[in-house]
Amino acid sequence: MSGLIDQFGRTAVDLRVSLTDRCNLRCTYCMPEEGLQWLAKDTLLTDAEIVRLVRIAVTLLGVREVRFTGGEPLLRPGLVGIVQECAALEPRPELSLTTNGIGLQRVAPALAAAGLDRINVSLDTLDPVVFRELTRRDRHADVLAGLAAAEAAGLTPVKVNAVLMRGRNEHEAAPLLAWCLERGYELRFIEQMPLDAQHGWDRAQMVTAAEILGQLRTAFELTPEPSSARGAAPAERWLVNGGPARVGVIASVTRPFCRACDRTRLTADGQVRNCLFATEETDLRSALRSGATDAAVARLWQAAMWGKKPGAGIDDPSFLQPTRPMSAIGG
Repeated sequence: MSGLIDQFGRTAVDLRVSLTDRCNLRCTYCMPEEGLQWLAKDTLLTDAEIVRLVRIAVTLLGVREVRFTGGEPLLRPGLVGIVQECAALEPRPELSLTTNGIGLQRVAPALAAAGLDRINVSLDTLDPVVFRELTRRDRHADVLAGLAAAEAAGLTPVKVNAVLMRGRNEHEAAPLLAWCLERGYELRFIEQMPLDAQHGWDRAQMVTAAEILGQLRTAFELTPEPSSARGAAPAERWLVNGGPARVGVIASVTRPFCRACDRTRLTADGQVRNCLFATEETDLRSALRSGATDAAVARLWQAAMWGKKPGAGIDDPSFLQPTRPMSAIGG
């Protein structure tokens, strides 16, 4: 069976699997302070259904990389078991996790033992007060402890994801990089995207990749990696002070990478999304629960990816923000 090919010649080999839409933070650029109406439990994929869909993706559709996301994936009770079963697949996919780091200190050793290869942790500020303002929770120390635990467990390279907000933490670009370099973490800045539940994203208020790089260059020498080294990765990367340390910027808004996109996404309730900004989804959960064979599910998945658009269209005046926020789509 052929892979997840779209009509523009791209092949999806990177699967993002959301394990839950729930989160234990309330980041201002993601959701309102009171949180959201979470998905009903019976609509969520079971652990066995998640593993089955990952197996279909890996063994029938050519997926090579699987990243578990949320919401906050550490809130999924069966996380370690899911990782362990996916690590046993042949061919074995590369397994990673994106998390806010709360609770990681406790579970990092078990995740590493289960077969998780590496981890990304969100950290937008070095200031506990600013962290509390941005996330509406006083958990900064827990995130730092989670990062250290991931490093100790061998979930390397440990990557740090940071979103800069104008008037809040935009001045922290260089300090964040210096802090990560000191600890051997690999930093990724991410432009704020129009995926907040409040639909309050404002292009004029977004801290752009150009601004981030301008700040970094006041303190560091940045040498761009050759485009061949990037491949389909979302981050443009620069060697810092001649290397080998690197810093990346994911400029989904101002420098979109749609032409090389190799991702497919599965929501926690079993919907395939062929783009982060897609306005349509394909229901795999119903197919599973109605008794569809693996081959039939795979064909449904292929049809969903074939219809992928050439680009996200953020720069198009007719762009419409997806109905689902990032916490429900998966990072």
